Amino acid sequence: MGRLSTHVLDTAKGRPAAGVRIMLYRISGQGHRKVKEVVTNADGRTDGPMLEGAALEAGVYELVFCAGDYLRASGQAGEGVLFLDEIPIRFGVADAEQHYHVPLLISPFGYSTYRGS
Repeated sequence: MGRLSTHVLDTAKGRPAAGVRIMLYRISGQGHRKVKEVVTNADGRTDGPMLEGAALEAGVYELVFCAGDYLRASGQAGEGVLFLDEIPIRFGVADAEQHYHVPLLISPFGYSTYRGS
């Protein structure tokens, strides 16, 4: 059974990023459709998969991480204009029977992602 999961790590502080709001969108010819919205727990993870089973379909998705809110709340950014605020990651699901893990590693001035396991 396929599933989509994510987690967020704060590389500047060397710990999980708790309290990050994440929105998941399905992208199609009809535009963006919000599928789910969650907040990371104390381990920087969601309490369950973003999608699993029949809910995960082949296609294009976008995770939007509200990094700016997290950076402000964690004392790493002030109230002014941020270098990083909302971080969108658009990716494709070719085989809905597989596990797609899309983590985000953030700091106030950079981020990275990859297809994890």
